[in-house]
Amino acid sequence: MNRLSPFNVVSLTLGFAFLYLPMLILVIYSFNKSKLVTVWAGFSTKWYGELFQNEAFLDAAWVTLKVAVVSSTCATILGTMAAYTLVRGGQFFGRTLFSGMIYAPLVMPEVITGLSLLLLFISIGLDRGTMTIVLAHTTFSMCFVSVVVSSRLMSFDRSLEEAALDLGATPFAAFRLVTLPIIAPAVVAGWLLAFTLSLDDLVIAQFVSGPSATTLPMKIWSSVRLGVSPEINALSSILIALVSVGVITASLASKRQTIRMQQEEQSAARIT
Repeated sequence: MNRLSPFNVVSLTLGFAFLYLPMLILVIYSFNKSKLVTVWAGFSTKWYGELFQNEAFLDAAWVTLKVAVVSSTCATILGTMAAYTLVRGGQFFGRTLFSGMIYAPLVMPEVITGLSLLLLFISIGLDRGTMTIVLAHTTFSMCFVSVVVSSRLMSFDRSLEEAALDLGATPFAAFRLVTLPIIAPAVVAGWLLAFTLSLDDLVIAQFVSGPSATTLPMKIWSSVRLGVSPEINALSSILIALVSVGVITASLASKRQTIRMQQEEQSAARIT
């Protein structure tokens, strides 16, 4: 059994401290009574109350949540379809161009993506607002979903699909009843990744948003430029809590799905 050396322990400790210690300090100072974010004046939850009375932040949070849910759902559907086409479609005319267009947003700078989408929306006469942000987030997050689902499909045992087809299932029924339940953890992981990317995006949203649609990162950025307020710390702490709960829930669901699949495989092996 390999044991961690003192050097590895120290390196891991420093690495995790560098990543998570600022977040911990931010959460602690979100309960600071003082209006000065760097001066501790006692424990208080008043800034959370002030946050929930701030209409500007609440409106921005509602817009961000709507955009994230809709765009991640659309990106998951389109990304799963693209991944299935690339993995199971074999060689077809335009495959190289299709795969290049799918994976281009992975390496494309966000400034270029935002500017090109802005020019597209202007050229077709589409007013900038919530819809344009949804379209933009769907465009750049779909490739991440495609990568995650493709990796799962490549390791998928195709004999299960073939068995369903031999038993009289249509290709769509085989995908719905056999393939999709097995790759469901990858699909859920892709949705969560797209949801997180949409919540975090600032650059692309700056280009494609309009006066009637301001996302939460845009609102935070505009507020921070005038100075960090304790409400920003409270809002960031809530976001950290929500993301942590989502990651833990997804991990538990994925682990439960894996255990159930292993039990079903063991049961099938005993029967045969």
